[in-house]
Amino acid sequence: MCKVLGINRSTYYKVANKVDSARTIENQKLDADILAIYFATKRRYGAPKIHHELLNQGWNISLKRVQRRMAELGIHSIVIKKYRHYSSNKRVTEKDNILNQDFTASGINQKWCTDITYIHTQKDGWTYLASVMDLYSRKIIGWAYDINMSAELAIKAVKNACLNVSNPEGIVLQSDLGTQYTSDIFERFLAGKKIRHSYSRKGCPYDNACIESFHSLIKKEEIYRHVYKDSKEAYDSIFEYIESWYYHQRTHSSLDYKTPAAVHAECAA
Repeated sequence: MCKVLGINRSTYYKVANKVDSARTIENQKLDADILAIYFATKRRYGAPKIHHELLNQGWNISLKRVQRRMAELGIHSIVIKKYRHYSSNKRVTEKDNILNQDFTASGINQKWCTDITYIHTQKDGWTYLASVMDLYSRKIIGWAYDINMSAELAIKAVKNACLNVSNPEGIVLQSDLGTQYTSDIFERFLAGKKIRHSYSRKGCPYDNACIESFHSLIKKEEIYRHVYKDSKEAYDSIFEYIESWYYHQRTHSSLDYKTPAAVHAECAA
């Protein structure tokens, strides 16, 4: 056969009896663990978070090696086009910005932020998600979903957040200058709860960056990956993402790779 193929016998036996190196075997095991984490997180984790999970599993490897292995495997986290803010010439009355981009807190239920985002469905058209985040634990402490974008939707999200607090008095709530948040009904509700309302400046989404980031995240990791038939299907998807994945499973580098549930529980204890 070697004569027919025109190769040396030594070359044939070297290839036929080849034994994988220790590095190759280790890479095969590493690839298997990387893929297990990648698909367990529904392809949401990128190299930094996968690297941290591998360290927790006992691997002693660098981030760059994880990045190389992921490139070899042809996998990466979900990416979307980066948001670019464009200013508006619409005149809006400025209100007090108590938070002033200070997103730090020494404990839970000191500072919250809230916003509304759009979700499209085939049957019901545009639907709306209002979320309230605790800035210490990054927990979505309250949320509401509806086919109408109204002040009542914004209030419902904050009401749901208040269910988790014995006394919301003194909490600072950051929102933008949308009509839902500047409405009399919303202001009266906050005043009744003695919640201090802080407003983002006109055309400055960075004043409410944390909740803007969460809405970008849920769209990237969940909403943009589906075409929803109706609002019920969208609601079920949102519920699973927030209440199961985001709260209990998704780690955050800003929380020292802990979940919002873990941080919230530690502070509440």
